[in-house]
Amino acid sequence: MLDSTMMNKYQRWLQEAGEDPDLGAELRGVQGNEEQISDRFYRELEFGTGGLRGVIGAGDNRMNIYTVRKATQGLADYLNARYPSSCVAISFDSRIKSDLFAREAARVLAGNGVKVQIFPQLEPTPVLSFAVRELGCQAGIMVTASHNPSQYNGYKCYGADGCQMTDHDANEVTGFIRRLDIFDDVKTADYDRAKADGMICEIPDSLVDAFLSRVEGQQVNPGLCREVPLNVVYTPLNGTGNKPVREILRRIGVAKVSVVPEQEMPDGNFPTAPYPNPEIRQAFECALKLAETEKPDLLLATDPDCDRVGIAVRDGEGNYTLTTGNEVGCLLLDYILSCRAGRGELPEDPVVVKTIVTSDLAARIAEKYHCTLVEVLTGFKYIGEQIGLLEKAGRPERYVFGFEESYGYLSGAYVRDKDAVVASMLICEMAAYYKKQGKTLLQVLDSLYAEHGVYLHTQVNAAFEGEQGMETMRRLMGSLRQERPREIAGRKVTGFADYLNSVKVDEVNGTAIEISLPKSNVLSFSLGDGAGIIVRPSGTEPKIKAYITATGSDRAAAAAMAERLTEAAKTMLKA
Repeated sequence: MLDSTMMNKYQRWLQEAGEDPDLGAELRGVQGNEEQISDRFYRELEFGTGGLRGVIGAGDNRMNIYTVRKATQGLADYLNARYPSSCVAISFDSRIKSDLFAREAARVLAGNGVKVQIFPQLEPTPVLSFAVRELGCQAGIMVTASHNPSQYNGYKCYGADGCQMTDHDANEVTGFIRRLDIFDDVKTADYDRAKADGMICEIPDSLVDAFLSRVEGQQVNPGLCREVPLNVVYTPLNGTGNKPVREILRRIGVAKVSVVPEQEMPDGNFPTAPYPNPEIRQAFECALKLAETEKPDLLLATDPDCDRVGIAVRDGEGNYTLTTGNEVGCLLLDYILSCRAGRGELPEDPVVVKTIVTSDLAARIAEKYHCTLVEVLTGFKYIGEQIGLLEKAGRPERYVFGFEESYGYLSGAYVRDKDAVVASMLICEMAAYYKKQGKTLLQVLDSLYAEHGVYLHTQVNAAFEGEQGMETMRRLMGSLRQERPREIAGRKVTGFADYLNSVKVDEVNGTAIEISLPKSNVLSFSLGDGAGIIVRPSGTEPKIKAYITATGSDRAAAAAMAERLTEAAKTMLKA
């Protein structure tokens, strides 16, 4: 039964949420349905280090102009408390109402005396990160829900360094947001008047050109793609990658790029890819169909905000194999390091950065080329933070490459977020490099496994929807923490790490050490020989993820272990 607080909120929204007619129609449509009303009002959409993300709709627990305005008012209050004057860069992707939410955020900032630099058309997340630094802004906003289904939208907040906000700053913004009434305490300016007054300015195309020039400068073997004919099928999955990815591939001389016609133009409904996520095969179905006639060397798919890219590689028999983020990241790492080391172009004490849930094969490759490997928490902002630390030390050139298993890669320090534009360029260049040697990327991957051992990775996701789901997730993580398993899939747990309590335990000898990383709700179970399971709640979706690493002397042994660990992880995540 609904409590009076939720019912009062519902009644108030019915009366006051009239600026967007879609919201009023939705609220009237759920009248009398206590479950639907509760789901919209049982909590406020949480502002965290990833900003906001949620289903588009009416209520405090939805993405709409009012929740966007309230979050932006909190951001404006934070900026005005910290700076005598400030400026915010804003971009948006192809999702439903992304342009509207970007415009509303600009109105709130201008209404609070904060200058706005806004892109007049959709642009990728890495371009927004670049703009924050290039324009000297104190913050940035990217309106996107990344790879979520079409009913979602979101709002990623960036600091002056071009990274997504740190925990500390996000908590400060949250403090300002919590003081606000969603209807009474938000100031807005008239958009056109603020534009005429110079409080809202459109970012020129020259900035995007500057971004592409910096990407182009990250080539490892300039001119190679003009020498080796490469045939590529590309899908932007109806998102922001269409223009910048095609342009960068044109600039480096990729011979043929065929774009999937059904997924070429921006469309937040994602009609042919309900889950526009390059991690899953379904997102490649249209590209694979086009590949039947085009016979490309390579398939590329970028997610809607173009910060992640997935690939499918043609084997010797004309079939296409989808590769994981770990596999592509390790291939790119080895390609960059081997080529630069071979020419004596690696900096002194080079640095490679990966997240804790990313393949340890990267550690073996980094070790081979005498690189310092830095491990950080999940989230590319922590990789960007490491670049910033190197920059403050006067040695940004030490950063060579960073990646995470969820298809995010970055070469170069020109942005502080993952970048599918530079990754697409480097993947094509890498494919051309090995094609010239008569090798496929799959064959190169096999050679890495032959040298360093086989590392196979998979995930198990357990969804927990609604109000009860949040409590179930909290209880499940608590249970795994307090009553941790000593054996998983018949293998003894040799090490345990609790990143929330900052402790790492050697289960063999019982010793414990402190973890120096920021606190995070992550549990790691090591199983020896590089195998293990890491469990963490998603930061953007109502689910718990188990990241599985299986190892072996060959693929068959690693695959058999992966199957056993997958079943064990499913059992671990049962509520």
